[in-house]
Amino acid sequence: MNLIGLCARVVAGTRRVPPAYSAVGGGAVSLAITAYYPLTGTLGGATFWLLIEVPALLALTMLAARRAPVAAFVPGLAVSVILLRMVWPGPLSLVLAGCTGWSLGAVGAAAAGLYLRSLDGNRRRAVVRAVRDQQLALARDLHDFVAHDVSGMLVQAQAARLAPGLPPQIEDALRRIEEGGQRALASLDRTVHMLNEPARGPAPGIDGLRDLADGFSPTVRVNLFVEAEQISREASATAYRVVTEALTNVRRHAPRATTVDIAVTRDGDMLRVRVDDDGSGGRPEADERGSRFAEHGRDGGFGLAGLAEVLESVGGSLSAGPHGTGWRVTAVVPV
Repeated sequence: MNLIGLCARVVAGTRRVPPAYSAVGGGAVSLAITAYYPLTGTLGGATFWLLIEVPALLALTMLAARRAPVAAFVPGLAVSVILLRMVWPGPLSLVLAGCTGWSLGAVGAAAAGLYLRSLDGNRRRAVVRAVRDQQLALARDLHDFVAHDVSGMLVQAQAARLAPGLPPQIEDALRRIEEGGQRALASLDRTVHMLNEPARGPAPGIDGLRDLADGFSPTVRVNLFVEAEQISREASATAYRVVTEALTNVRRHAPRATTVDIAVTRDGDMLRVRVDDDGSGGRPEADERGSRFAEHGRDGGFGLAGLAEVLESVGGSLSAGPHGTGWRVTAVVPV
């Protein structure tokens, strides 16, 4: 009973030890004890401790094969040669036959561990597929609901433009509403298409900023002082996402903006992205953008707030605030 209690305490104390460490440590101790016999010329004999040690080594072999396959070699080897304690010194043929027979147990334990490892991998992949399928279903539902509402807004705006005698300002506002709704529908279609085809190719980078600017209203001027080939694909994609989020904020909160300036430069190991607009600095829209950025600055990663957290985690930064007659977003991205 004392031995069982001691084993229980050891297991409880080493529960958080990585399987590789346990397997290598236990196997190394067993190998050292086995090597003691031939190195010192000690006569072997039957020992009760083998009945405890061998099952423990087999369990370590199976556990290591499941979690860290390379580490399973040490306890497996310890099981294969442990018979030396009983037959040393003895005929070479008897030693080889005994070690070969005992190694079959180690091979079986390793095979069981590898089988469990394959089951673990299949289960993880099944969970990932299930989560992705659920996300795609939610994305398609969201697309259908939002597209329905946006289409209704478009119909209303188009019908209102047909009314005679509209003031030019109202007609221009309705035209912009119609164009914005059409762009929103196109963005929804592209997003759902991207979700359904994740392997279609690399994410867009700074070389796609001019194409992004061409489809945006108000006018966007893009100044690139660095080539896409000079920075990593991840940095380029992050810069593109920063600009996309900044332009989205302009569209949402700065309806009076007439121009947006984008500048992408490299400063040593950092890529600097600056987006300026002339829409609302110091006016209520600017205050709204600032309060929203501060409100969402640490709450779970969406929009500019989420990008700020991502950049801070890799040594970059992102800031946003009033600048001149408009708003400025500045990001520093490690290249």
